[in-house]
Amino acid sequence: MDTQHLSARSRATAGDRRPAIPSGVIHVNTLHTNRYTVIGNHLAQHREMSLVAIGLAVHIQSLPAGAKIGIKFLAGRFPESETRIAAALRELESHGYLARTRERTPGGRVVTRTVSYNQPDAGAAARTGLAHSAPKPEPRAERQQQKREPVTPVAPTAPPAQAPAPTALPAQRAASPEATPPLPEPQTHDLARHRTAVDLLADLRAHDPRLLLCEQDIRLLAPAVACWLERGIDPEAVRRTLTADLPEPVRHPAPLLGHRLTHYLPPPLPTAPAREAVPRPHPFQDCDGCQRVFRAPGPGSCRDCRETDTSCTTDHLECTA
Repeated sequence: MDTQHLSARSRATAGDRRPAIPSGVIHVNTLHTNRYTVIGNHLAQHREMSLVAIGLAVHIQSLPAGAKIGIKFLAGRFPESETRIAAALRELESHGYLARTRERTPGGRVVTRTVSYNQPDAGAAARTGLAHSAPKPEPRAERQQQKREPVTPVAPTAPPAQAPAPTALPAQRAASPEATPPLPEPQTHDLARHRTAVDLLADLRAHDPRLLLCEQDIRLLAPAVACWLERGIDPEAVRRTLTADLPEPVRHPAPLLGHRLTHYLPPPLPTAPAREAVPRPHPFQDCDGCQRVFRAPGPGSCRDCRETDTSCTTDHLECTA
């Protein structure tokens, strides 16, 4: 009988060698057969856009045509704020994944038309900030008809000079839905009111540590707070407006407070109408004849005494008992 070597590896386990565990991600992929969207790596691995913009682009490309993608609608659908969603939409526009234009309907209503691109032109996006859609292909029947019709030679002419594209005026840019309105300012400058506004902003961190503002932000927001105080709003009411129902998380408190000071600004109190002067009655006088009391501009006789005394010419009013 042969000698048994206990330290030798058995044949069943000699070829069982497991690979080393990789340090990166491990993909477990399942084939999609329905309800899926094809996304290019140029978008999924974009190095210049934020993750919010990439995720928003993926969400928009997965939606059917005609779906709502307004800022308020997306803010109600996702936990991100309107400010972050608006910034993400601007990123997609600047890199050519989205185009938004303002158009007027036949009924006179102004609407925003949004076009999503899954293959933006990188060169056009870098030059203009907006990727243009490719021309629509002609129907097959029209192409066949064009082939059958004879082509009449035309003498070559110089191409017409193209007019430069119109640039948006400042007023038009300010009217866009993404334009940030300016902060409100008081009508008159009051030093005491301005100091109260500065103290109110600096004290916000005592009520909520997330509202820690630097000196530059306080100088920027102080005129807006002074405008609230000028309109008769109590400082405590302004503080409650700025600290109530804050979103989570608060990464940039200054833009958040500026948004609330601008959009929640109450109207000024209506001016009270001037009161009309009410004529005052004449003072009481004692009649020189009967000692009765009557109203008159000056001393004299009452009406009864004047009727009996025809020599009295003083103009008095009716006497009173």
